[in-house]
Amino acid sequence: MEKLLMKGNEAVGAAAIKAGCRFFFGYPITPQNEIPEYMSREMPKVGGVFIQAESEVAAINMVYGAAGTGVRVMTSSSSPGISLKQEGISYIAAAELPCVIVNMMRSGPGLGGILPSQADYFQATRGGGNGDYYMPVYAPASIQETVDLVQEAFDVADQYRTPVMILGDGMIGQMMESVEFHEIPKRPLPEKTWATTGTGEKRPPNIINSLRIVAEELEDVLKEFQKKWDTIKAHECRWESVGVEDADVVAVAYGTTSRVVRNAVKLLAAQGIKLGLIRPITLWPYPYEAFDKVNPQARALLSVEMSLGQMVDDVKIASRGRWPVEFYGRSGGAVPQPDEVVDAVKKILGGAR
Repeated sequence: MEKLLMKGNEAVGAAAIKAGCRFFFGYPITPQNEIPEYMSREMPKVGGVFIQAESEVAAINMVYGAAGTGVRVMTSSSSPGISLKQEGISYIAAAELPCVIVNMMRSGPGLGGILPSQADYFQATRGGGNGDYYMPVYAPASIQETVDLVQEAFDVADQYRTPVMILGDGMIGQMMESVEFHEIPKRPLPEKTWATTGTGEKRPPNIINSLRIVAEELEDVLKEFQKKWDTIKAHECRWESVGVEDADVVAVAYGTTSRVVRNAVKLLAAQGIKLGLIRPITLWPYPYEAFDKVNPQARALLSVEMSLGQMVDDVKIASRGRWPVEFYGRSGGAVPQPDEVVDAVKKILGGAR
């Protein structure tokens, strides 16, 4: 199979088109600008539509409209832009419309900087918009995994009628790696009988809406939503575990940071110290069950992040008091280095509890 050397952002666009995405609405913001640039060039070649909207708010509402017709549609942005899309994302979740949203995170808060960060974890996994809702969130750690997850995300969106987020960062978006565009496993997807495709006077019109005035009616809808989210938790949770069964310390890291931790694992192994790794691939649903395989005698869990500490809360939930939970992170666009993780692990082992 042919391998291609691609920048992460362009690989996102190529994977979306391969998955059948034919509508893209977005607005430029660093460090994801190559995604709309790629889509503006390539979408017309496959009969697709690219529109650079007048704002992120406009873009997400265009996604809402296109998704309502049942087509495969995507938008992308970076942290402040995703913040502007949150109201629309909440509407899309409430209307049960499938779409894919890509966030190549940059540092914040506010405009922050253009360097990579993981400081949007709370926003992505806790539903940044209003109301009771969740959406699947994937965190790729390589360009190949990004390509695979973008394609899968469209199927997941269609299967569950939900927005799906790909949560990358500026490094994933800007670096280059070789990728293969192989076929992903096919899912049996439901027919989109709910879509607003015109009735042809053969059926009652479909109505897509998120406004429900009567409290009991909205509560009933939310109970049905909860069943869907429970199904997603049961079937779509993914992670990778490395050497956790006999580890002295287990690091928990996702995306780019997990690559840093892998190097720390090798450095510590050369010194006779066993560092395990749990890498969540889905950040929602979070792989709490992955921690059941951790060595009961491990000294601690160490959450390593490019933030001031956000995933650490989920690591504490996963721990259930079985291990102390420590944190090491860099913020503002600074990336943790392997030797820094090594030092953090040694500090844990030197300060035994």
